Amino acid sequence: MNNQLVIFYRHVLLRKRRELKSIKCGAETTVYRTSLVRAKAAKESQGASQEEQALPSWAEDEIKSAQFGKPETIARTGYVLDIYESEFKIDIQIYEPMPDGRTIVEGLDVPRSMKLSEFMKGFVYEFQINLFTGPLSVKVVELLKTKFGLDMKAIYKFELKELQLMDVESDLPSAQSEEEGDDDN
Repeated sequence: MNNQLVIFYRHVLLRKRRELKSIKCGAETTVYRTSLVRAKAAKESQGASQEEQALPSWAEDEIKSAQFGKPETIARTGYVLDIYESEFKIDIQIYEPMPDGRTIVEGLDVPRSMKLSEFMKGFVYEFQINLFTGPLSVKVVELLKTKFGLDMKAIYKFELKELQLMDVESDLPSAQSEEEGDDDN
């Protein structure tokens, strides 16, 4: 089963738990077993049959074959939450929300030309992110809204274009410079 669909099921579960307003779907973003996700969905629906939570095959096909347009590059500041060196992916938290409303981006693709070993968790970076949007048909949008309570008009994919470590510490006056200023009086 396609990763986009697996991620879709994962986010349906998260939506029910946390009332999220957006879904993160993108090729090659995470590895989850569909059977595990469907089992959780069935458990969450408190006895509802697994078939009631499943997406119709025509909708699955559309999500699997989503066509992403040209990327839009956006700049956001935030920090690295986790680094997956073997997969060349990172999780980030950003201060300004993405166009779909999220402030945490999981499985952000990192170009192989960047050295993941140089990334530092918890330090503030400015991220240049390529945002790919794959619009969904009106029929799928309506299905997601009525059956799953999701207001989702597109699938998003994120790729890191570049990042720059920000020097946040230098913006704050240091204790030593304050003491020096007091000596001058």
